[in-house]
Amino acid sequence: MYQTVQILHSYWAYLVVLVVLIATLNSLAGYFTKREYAPKDFRIALFALIVTHIQFLIGLVIYFISPLGLQNITNNGMSEVMGNSLFRLYAVEHPLVMLLTVVFITIGYSKHKKKLVSNTKFKALAIFYTIALILMLSRIPWNQWFD
Repeated sequence: MYQTVQILHSYWAYLVVLVVLIATLNSLAGYFTKREYAPKDFRIALFALIVTHIQFLIGLVIYFISPLGLQNITNNGMSEVMGNSLFRLYAVEHPLVMLLTVVFITIGYSKHKKKLVSNTKFKALAIFYTIALILMLSRIPWNQWFD
């Protein structure tokens, strides 16, 4: 079961990065070109929200069943985990930063829905989705992606 969920999490991550990148670039383009907010912009932002939430739920399952997640902290203690960069990445940094990523995407999506003017809608999305994208890219275990 663990390997199946891990494979799902790994492949879904490609979709998440692609969709969040598209949503971020779309919001930045909309903001800087001052174009009107359209239904397609809403769908792109919503799809980014949905795929990141699904990925986070899959990641939570992995965190609780993986030997590198909560079990690692339980078995080795927090001081050992924090002293080992690989353990720290998988047990602390990656889950925490991905939680922040989901929070920023959720806040950006929620704020943009309350705005009435197109430029302010794009601005809210651009700010929060850009922060989320940077956070996400900073804590992806890249060495596993390219092995």
